[in-house]
Amino acid sequence: MNSRIDNRKTSIADHKNLDWLQETSPKCRAISAAPSISTHRLRSKLAYTMPAIAALFAGGGALADTSDVKGEAPVVVAKSGEHCKDDPNCFNRIHYAVKPVARVKPGQKFILETRDGLDSDLDFSSTAEDVAAVDLNRCHPLTGPVYIEGAKKGDSIAITVIDIEPDEFGTTTIVPGFGFLRDVFTDPYIVHWNLNRLEARSKDMPGIAVPNNSFMGTIGVLPDKDELSKWLKREQELADAGGAVLTPQPVEALPADLCGVDGTAKAECVRTVPPRENGGNVDAKETVVGTTILLPCFIDGCGLFAGDLHYAMGGGEVAGTAIEMGGKVTLEARVVSGGAALQTTMHFEGGSQLKQLAPSSFYAISGLPIKKEGELPVFETYLGGERIASLENLSEDLTLAARNATLSMIDFLVKTKGLSPEQAYVLASVAVDLNIAQVVDYPNVGVTAILNRDVFTGE
Repeated sequence: MNSRIDNRKTSIADHKNLDWLQETSPKCRAISAAPSISTHRLRSKLAYTMPAIAALFAGGGALADTSDVKGEAPVVVAKSGEHCKDDPNCFNRIHYAVKPVARVKPGQKFILETRDGLDSDLDFSSTAEDVAAVDLNRCHPLTGPVYIEGAKKGDSIAITVIDIEPDEFGTTTIVPGFGFLRDVFTDPYIVHWNLNRLEARSKDMPGIAVPNNSFMGTIGVLPDKDELSKWLKREQELADAGGAVLTPQPVEALPADLCGVDGTAKAECVRTVPPRENGGNVDAKETVVGTTILLPCFIDGCGLFAGDLHYAMGGGEVAGTAIEMGGKVTLEARVVSGGAALQTTMHFEGGSQLKQLAPSSFYAISGLPIKKEGELPVFETYLGGERIASLENLSEDLTLAARNATLSMIDFLVKTKGLSPEQAYVLASVAVDLNIAQVVDYPNVGVTAILNRDVFTGE
């Protein structure tokens, strides 16, 4: 053994081996009897470093545990008070003059603390009568707006969903006069859900566990004056024609000084229920954690807002509500220069999220635009809808096809799962997807209702 190899093996990390070699190897004993300069240096280095190493392994050092190592602190837009009206970071009408409550830089994480979409007082003890008393003028309480630094009018912003932390309580309600089958289900109803990061369960829906696929039902940006004027004009024209549309309503409107009963722009503050070119209440169930949402900027800073969190939703949200909840959303924004030129509405993108949302077991029912002679569907009552009352077959009517698929699925769940019609309607709203089958086989375009059978626990 030459001294070069010997010195390589007696490193600080291997210092115990030095004594072992000296005790067992004659050559090493000979070498140690006449120590070289390098050996003295090694021993000196060991004497200097070993106390520090011992202190480190004994926990006596000042080093922090890795759990204490943090990145840049996010901007938190916190909620306060019982309701949106008590919270300076909350509003429920859309107008270009709503002022930002926070600013974030591109790439900086920010957290929005949100309320349930009804801004309600509902809890585990709430009854159907409490649902009937809910004031829909409070919909939807939104957190923001947030000013995205560096974003200009004509740009777009790409918002990546980093995390959604659900509250522990959620509801699915049937509100009279609201929902896809509002002419069929006319009485109030409520399901109370226990929520965690994994699944939702309810004593009102025994034997059912709905997986957590949380997303923001509402996310959007503020319009400019011209965009807002366009919305107001076309929606008023639709209302004048008898269409189903919510025109500006100052009662319970926020910000009160702008949109309320005495607000300076109360006739211009549009409702949050319909989605528009700015995003809003799009209810895109695919925008789960890991996806990125792209929104066009109509004003500098964009004026980003979000709320109306859904723990899970069937594609269609047929009862008018999903599993509604409050929660905390962690987001990150980046600016796409000139990106608005590529968008007329909200876009979004992702990776494997669609595969993750897909059920492992399903049951599907087809729907066609067929009805009984003399029946006039509620959504066909304007623009001379009376002319189609005598028809049994409507042409290229996806809404009627979707209605029939939903009704058939409810009937199937009642007959095969022992659910009440209301329970089946709720389950369809949170675990049944309405998919377009085809739009070309006129007159009978098709819609398919797909039930996620994974929700049945067998308990």
